[in-house]
Amino acid sequence: MATTLERRELGNTGLKVSYIGFGASPLGNVFGHVSHGNALAAVREALRVGINFFDTSPYYGGTVSETVLGNCLKELGVRRDEIVVSTKCGRYIDGFDFSAERVTRSIDESLARLKMDHVDILHCHDIEFGSLDQIVNETIPALQKLKEAGKIRFIGITGLPLGVFTYVLDRVPPGSVDVILSYCHYSINDSTLEDLLPYLKSKGVGVITASPLAMGLLTENGPPEWHPASPELKSACRAAAAQCKEKGKNISKVALQYSLTNKEISTVLVGMNSPRQVEENVAAALELSHEGIDEDLLQEVSAALEPVKNQTWPSGIQQT
Repeated sequence: MATTLERRELGNTGLKVSYIGFGASPLGNVFGHVSHGNALAAVREALRVGINFFDTSPYYGGTVSETVLGNCLKELGVRRDEIVVSTKCGRYIDGFDFSAERVTRSIDESLARLKMDHVDILHCHDIEFGSLDQIVNETIPALQKLKEAGKIRFIGITGLPLGVFTYVLDRVPPGSVDVILSYCHYSINDSTLEDLLPYLKSKGVGVITASPLAMGLLTENGPPEWHPASPELKSACRAAAAQCKEKGKNISKVALQYSLTNKEISTVLVGMNSPRQVEENVAAALELSHEGIDEDLLQEVSAALEPVKNQTWPSGIQQT
């Protein structure tokens, strides 16, 4: 049985990332308090099992996630060239600011918290909340200067509506955006990102996805109170989760495995805050490598969700 996580090329960057990435938003206490001991143990376990990609943002916990991740990596004595680290700019606890001045200041603040001299990827965070023309004409040129200065290696953009990616990529010089981070669009209930993959490949852009569990929809416990999905979608996901449980299966595992199956997607970010969560996610990935996905279960879940397939919801409350 395979015992190491598959690594995939990230677009044209030359980076090779584990196909499960460590989403560090929970380290910012955004889903409940995480002790330093738990955070450290989670990061240690992730490194032990072969996760080499860590993603954070100054928005998560109002800078707490970056600080905790930086402290953990330093305490564990991780060599900088053994990991790929991405953070974000433009979205902060006090609002959005994609101006050249703010994003330029932002990276210095992030690097201080992360205790690093550069990050591998700097993403413009949730660009649908800013002016897309400002992203094209001001923010990305500012990030290019940071790239030239050696503070960042590659440039990314994130957002919920898929249209923001084509809008920006069609208007910036070729090669100036290296990566996109999409969330909630490559899961069993919504696979609309798939339609965009040939376009992204033609642009030479690497693809990262997040929220394979659709921000809690595809879990036994169900989504948090604030989840913006319709009652109909929540109800269908609840029924599918119950169906899996009756068979002694867990909907979260098959949902994660589904998101990992497409090799055009380089890595799937999963929020983790404990060694147990890391172990469960990696076990699901290794099982997928060794045995493949449970096709019968996947078909049953897909059939249960077919009436609400690709149903969208308003953006604005997410913690990507």
